[in-house]
Amino acid sequence: MEEKAWLNALLHPLIQQETRRQMQAATSPYLLWVVPLLVENRLSSLADRVLVVDVPKETQIERTMLRDKVSREHAEHILAAQATRQQRLAVADDVIENTGTPDAVASDVARLHEKYLTLASQAASQENS
Repeated sequence: MEEKAWLNALLHPLIQQETRRQMQAATSPYLLWVVPLLVENRLSSLADRVLVVDVPKETQIERTMLRDKVSREHAEHILAAQATRQQRLAVADDVIENTGTPDAVASDVARLHEKYLTLASQAASQENS
């Protein structure tokens, strides 16, 4: 675990610096900051809102096995090192359930896009007043 801590200490400041640069350069009404280990690294307070894409644990295990081509035991080990589903949902302002059809997920994404555009517009109005 020492090697992991050393690597994190080396990379995280560089990643944070690049993240800030990209955020400052953004010109869209809102931006999505994709952080796989947001809860584990205690970064949720840096975001205005937290969106969690959620699936049941069993689905997460199956998808990890498929994606990484690993055994069930290895997938469970990977997930055990991460925040639990309950911990992720506890910090979520918005949730997309990624268990339905692609159309259902697309509908959720479209709904949240409209919500985020509205929130961005309100924030911009407050900044300008």
